Amino acid sequence: MPVDHYENFPVASWLLPKRLRRPVEAIYRFARSADDIADEGDAPASERLAQLAAYHHELDRIERGETPTDPVFGPLAEVIRSHAIPLALFRDLLSAFAQDVEKTRYASFGELMDYCRRSANPVGRLMLHLYGDHDARHIAYSDAICSSLQLINFLQDIAVDYQKGRIYLPLDELAAHHVSEAQIAAGDTRGLWHMMMHKQIERTRKLLQAGAPLGRALTGRIGLEIRVTIRGGEAILKKLHADPGCVFHNRPVLTKKDWIFMLARSLH
Repeated sequence: MPVDHYENFPVASWLLPKRLRRPVEAIYRFARSADDIADEGDAPASERLAQLAAYHHELDRIERGETPTDPVFGPLAEVIRSHAIPLALFRDLLSAFAQDVEKTRYASFGELMDYCRRSANPVGRLMLHLYGDHDARHIAYSDAICSSLQLINFLQDIAVDYQKGRIYLPLDELAAHHVSEAQIAAGDTRGLWHMMMHKQIERTRKLLQAGAPLGRALTGRIGLEIRVTIRGGEAILKKLHADPGCVFHNRPVLTKKDWIFMLARSLH
């Protein structure tokens, strides 16, 4: 299953047990297609929002026990019904995608975390639900991991997102470090850029660590997948910390060497 586009999906989905591959693929296709509506092409905002509203209507049909009309939702309806998945998780994702169409700046870290609650956390909750895990502590761990991974993606993509007209950094913290939008536009890392980035990195690392116990709490392949995912987040944060300006000239990514190291460490 080529999980390579919607960045909030588990990075190690090849570790999934066979029985869950089809359900995860159905959920992924929903998330990927909705993300494409919000983020790809040059359609006006009104058209994007209308298409996302149509997705909400498809969820309503599923909730009423009706047959969806959009082909993306046929397999998804089967998964939702067979696993009794709460529709609120899908509606949260759609809410975040719609926000990407309309909102391009975030005044505070609290606003960013509210976005993460809807854009990233539902993915982890969906995975736990498929595994039949409803433990409140595990859900809290999952939320911490997913939010941190979303924040890591924001840090990786500072330059990419700016080209799309978006800044996913708290504006109040940019102002406190005297970092302007013009500085981001120019890829200028002078002044307090490194200090500002280290603040973002350290806070994100603590959030990732807060969720890390989930990788040991869950056994089998899901536990291994979570541990590999956490190692991946740590590796990107390490690269960002070593060179906070790399987001402008050499976007940090996971290499084959990183993957081998992550898997080896996660097996212990």
